[in-house]
Amino acid sequence: MYPQVSPAELSLVAAYVLEVSGIVIEPSKGYLIRARLGPLLEAWGTAHYSGLVARARADPSGTLQGDIVDAITTNETSFFRDRRPFDLLAHKLVPDIIGQQLGRPRPRLDIWSAAASTGQEVYSIAMVLEELLFDTTRYGIRILGTDISEAALTKASRGRYTPHELSRGLDERRRDRFFRPVDGGWQVQDRLRALATFRKLNLLGRIRHVGTYDIIFCRNVAIYFSPQNRISLFERLAAQLRPGGVLVAGSTESLLGVNHCLEREQFHGAVYYRRRSPEGR
Repeated sequence: MYPQVSPAELSLVAAYVLEVSGIVIEPSKGYLIRARLGPLLEAWGTAHYSGLVARARADPSGTLQGDIVDAITTNETSFFRDRRPFDLLAHKLVPDIIGQQLGRPRPRLDIWSAAASTGQEVYSIAMVLEELLFDTTRYGIRILGTDISEAALTKASRGRYTPHELSRGLDERRRDRFFRPVDGGWQVQDRLRALATFRKLNLLGRIRHVGTYDIIFCRNVAIYFSPQNRISLFERLAAQLRPGGVLVAGSTESLLGVNHCLEREQFHGAVYYRRRSPEGR
């Protein structure tokens, strides 16, 4: 069994996790630290959680920091998780953006999945575009998936999933159209993988270098941040939207405090936020 987490260690680990990832660990979550970081004590030959943090701070390679972030990060996701954002994408957002570019030889569409986890959201977006646009090669499509977890991004880039992972949100029709069986699992078809790129990114750090987007998905990550970091995140994401661009947040996430730059809109029960024009402030 892994050692219990003392109150002092809980405070120390929580402060470190907040510093490197923005994730808030509540005082009642000592069990989570024990379950998630306990295996790292053995792997790194450390007897106590305070020693693990000290070693992470002293590790110039950042390897242990990455291991801690990977262990703490939930990475709970599935294909087409909460269908409403994807219906919104198919029936409202993409038709509007493409419709505004009628007459252009190769309309552009740039989408950012800001908390991509193991890739299911990115590939769900890609499947919607394939179904809606028929021939995606006629468009300049870019889907960027970012996450703080190196392990999650490695799996996302590989695009290989177990039958159980595919069964969570994906029907057989889409499975057979967009995946191929391989080694007891399923591999995303190359044409879908070609639409997406994945990159490690801490959303609390600098994000301006990722460019601007028509649509940003940032769902079910800000709920783990402090109120101040949550407001900061959404304000900085709004700055990465093109004029009239749209942010899709999680259904339980509040954007209270950022209404000066984002305007709440709704389509068939799906809530989204459009970047305000400067004169609308």
